[in-house]
Amino acid sequence: MPATILVVEDEPAIQELIAAALQHAGHRVMRAFSAEEAAGLVNATLPDMALIDWMLPGMSGIQYARKLRGDERTRDLPIILLTARGEEQDKVAGLEAGADDYLTKPFSPRELAARIKAVLRRRAPQMTEDCVEVDGLRVDPATHRVSGNGRQLELGPTEFRLLHFFMTHPERVFNRTLLLDQVWGDHVFVEERTVDVHIRRLRAVLETTGHDRLIQTVRGSGYRFSALPG
Repeated sequence: MPATILVVEDEPAIQELIAAALQHAGHRVMRAFSAEEAAGLVNATLPDMALIDWMLPGMSGIQYARKLRGDERTRDLPIILLTARGEEQDKVAGLEAGADDYLTKPFSPRELAARIKAVLRRRAPQMTEDCVEVDGLRVDPATHRVSGNGRQLELGPTEFRLLHFFMTHPERVFNRTLLLDQVWGDHVFVEERTVDVHIRRLRAVLETTGHDRLIQTVRGSGYRFSALPG
């Protein structure tokens, strides 16, 4: 699935090349030339991933990665550091700063795309196009199709995103605020009870194949997707 990727790179030519490669792969791109500029963009819109150059004017890429990891809103944001420094101690320093991966310049668009896909699959599986199947319930993000025991199910776009997010994060309990941030977006201002409405709609569709039981209400905490008894 297309992801919104923040590119923090102070060299205009390199930034342009990276942005072109990402757009060619179908991703949306946010651009910044410094950590300070990036912080303003992230404050307005939370991206799905950040590609951060190590050597930035002002705050370094490593410092900015640490700052992102220290903020509750961005602590789970997937981060790839971009750098010309290829020594082992530099890679270790980048990973210890909170980066999920480390890409040494120069790199090819193909390698960049592969690294992005690998990190998203590991850190944000809801952003990939991999099919997900649990107990006969199958979601295919590439075709936007859902089936239960081989029977096609019709879901609205919000219910589809909600189900896909649940299925890529099984057994975890999410409160309404977290679901709003992850499924609707953290700058979409709707009431928390909106989540309950869409949960009811989703369960109503899944009930036809008996899969409504997979979406469990955890009293006082929120909702959980689980094939285990609630």
